[in-house]
Amino acid sequence: MSMIEELKQEEKVPVVMADQNGLIIYVNRKFQEIFKWSPDEIIGEPLTTIIPPYLHDAHNLGFSRFLATEKTVILNRPLTLQAIDKNGVIFLAEHCIQSEKINGSWVFAATIRPLEDTPNKPGKKQSADVSEEVPNEKR
Repeated sequence: MSMIEELKQEEKVPVVMADQNGLIIYVNRKFQEIFKWSPDEIIGEPLTTIIPPYLHDAHNLGFSRFLATEKTVILNRPLTLQAIDKNGVIFLAEHCIQSEKINGSWVFAATIRPLEDTPNKPGKKQSADVSEEVPNEKR
């Protein structure tokens, strides 16, 4: 079974998959619960839909660089990054991003495990207009 097929079986953490054009092609039920998007609403949308707006340029640059070189430093290791849900709530989450080439095209899959201040938990929540105060990656 391929890595992509294995991740489709994941039920405990949110999973999102995108094609090499950066369009979302799959989300699991846990993703729907945490991010508040139904498959009909999010499938076919750009991956940047779940990335805070001020990070779009950095994401697009890294994504394009990977497609051009097939080299990366972020795949296959845990990263603490920000994500944004349907309601515009920004939260920290541990991402583990993987890629797999299938029939000559890249597929990207990520588990996105919300950390302390998640959309599902009471407490400090950040909206898109004040999110610059939260670091995007632990170093």
